[in-house]
Amino acid sequence: MKRLTLVAGALALSLCALTGCAKKGGKTSGAAKTITFWHLDTTDEQQAAWRQIADNFEAKHPGVKIEITCLENEAFKQKVATVIQSGNPPDIFRSWGGGVMIDQAEAGMLRDITKYVKDGAISKIGAGAMGVYAYDGVQYGAPYSLGTVGIWYNKDIFAECGLTPDNFKTWNDFLASCKVIKAHGYAPVALGGADKWPGHYWWTYLAQRLGGEKAFLDAYNGTNGGAFNKGSFLKAMEMLKEFVDTKPFQEGFLANTMVEECALVADKKAAMDLMGQWAPSTGRDNSADGKGSPYGYMAFPAVEGGVGLLSDTQGGGDGYVIGANAPDEAIEFLKSIYEPENYKIICSKLNGCPIIPGFEDLIDDNMKVVAQSVKDAGYYQLYYDQFLPTAVGEDIKDATQGIYAGTMTPQQAVDKIQASWEKNK
Repeated sequence: MKRLTLVAGALALSLCALTGCAKKGGKTSGAAKTITFWHLDTTDEQQAAWRQIADNFEAKHPGVKIEITCLENEAFKQKVATVIQSGNPPDIFRSWGGGVMIDQAEAGMLRDITKYVKDGAISKIGAGAMGVYAYDGVQYGAPYSLGTVGIWYNKDIFAECGLTPDNFKTWNDFLASCKVIKAHGYAPVALGGADKWPGHYWWTYLAQRLGGEKAFLDAYNGTNGGAFNKGSFLKAMEMLKEFVDTKPFQEGFLANTMVEECALVADKKAAMDLMGQWAPSTGRDNSADGKGSPYGYMAFPAVEGGVGLLSDTQGGGDGYVIGANAPDEAIEFLKSIYEPENYKIICSKLNGCPIIPGFEDLIDDNMKVVAQSVKDAGYYQLYYDQFLPTAVGEDIKDATQGIYAGTMTPQQAVDKIQASWEKNK
């Protein structure tokens, strides 16, 4: 399988040679052309927001109908994988870019839209952000929001415990502060273990703080003796095991979902969670009173002796790709979401972190902090489970799950990841 040869941070990616467009398809329903659009924003407000964006497009494109399918995160991933295998992807569907998207592109299931993104509001997106949705110089989609994973905390719990973000700057400080939180009767950290992917962030961040970008590049490219089963990656897994042994999570965390994880922080049942920019809105929307407690944000702590910087971050884009058989109207619909009347909805109703200028006043203080974090990052790493091939991402999640469940040693976990990388790269 042909892979990327250099991964020096998602924001450092740039578009390469531009190529033509793949074959066009299309679906019709009576006299109208129907565009199938799949998203995973499940709250009533979010679904209404996408419906409004679709209605705005239909009003300007008589004879085109946007048929919307909304699925929960895990159900969405499973169904997309199924339709990709069947050779019949939706016309436009949610994607985080990276390795999963590359697998879909190499399977011939995505349409080349490179020549279509040179004009209109979509052309204002920076090359780095667009690079997350490109491969070998071909553009397959675009992000509408680019955020970061960090530690979201309940401000009320911190105040009650006499803590501030300054008490969490280093990993040792973090561990000490978790003991303080536990002494006050709260779970220090909420974790949605049933979904697996929230748990892998703890390993990847520890690895990033220990080894920095160079360690990742060496393991990815097989240079300088680098591998995912030794050095900073093994040390990070050992540190994760030590952290798990302190019992920092809520009781029964292996049975909880990401949504429940976020709600626990919002409901003042856990102090923190390590999650993307959607954490405050997900927590609020799923809290007992629909409002939740006030949130704060802080970077993942530095690790003593590590070469990674506190400003280095991980994250990804929420965006869309175009299915291989989609008609031109699907591409036009994608481009339409960046027009002012629709992008205002993205920022104000869909928790979007703006990637085109002029919309900063529409986001709350939490999103402004996220946007600044992305801007300040010298090394921005796309989520491992999205950047690396799909099979490797799944094995990373299974390996870290083995640490949480106590069924693997750190060495066994990283050996599983390295074996998967060697097999699937």
